[in-house]
Amino acid sequence: MKIWRAIDDEAIAAIADVLQRGGVALLPTDTIYGLHAVAANDAAVARIARLKGRGDDKPFVVIAASAEQLRAFGADVPAVLDELWPAPLTAVIRRGAGTVAARVPDVAWLRQLLARTGPLVSTSANRSGDPPISSIVELAKDMATGIDAAIDAGRRDGEPSTIVDFTGTSPHLLREGDSVFAQNLRKSLRISL
Repeated sequence: MKIWRAIDDEAIAAIADVLQRGGVALLPTDTIYGLHAVAANDAAVARIARLKGRGDDKPFVVIAASAEQLRAFGADVPAVLDELWPAPLTAVIRRGAGTVAARVPDVAWLRQLLARTGPLVSTSANRSGDPPISSIVELAKDMATGIDAAIDAGRRDGEPSTIVDFTGTSPHLLREGDSVFAQNLRKSLRISL
């Protein structure tokens, strides 16, 4: 696993190349460290599922550079998300006959990477059922052997994202992440407690 400790144009280009060739990358997001692969690459997504020990019955979150990029990916993105993103907000939205949980992260360099790669699957960097990791040194050694590249940005102690279901007639809060963000979101979306 190649590790970058500086997040610059060279690192972004190199990570994008790894991902576009079907690789898996460990990246810090606006919430926690996560495993990432190109969402349209089934083989790369399957690698992440194997690393996590996770079955096909639980889909991964998809992150994108923008709401427009998600629309190009086939997602039905409500207009309100254009105003809310980027943020630690995961939206359950329609995509074709099913749904997808999607997010536009509030990290400029990560959105630059996503602009190069297209949408990525994103999942916490831990075995299913274990707590998420806060730093790259906490990554399980056997999991590290399946990762092609990583960015080490130090400790990440962010809250998990807030999850809102936008598939019904009105938004429905599924999980509260950061309490201040979630409270403001409730007000802007008029979600009751």
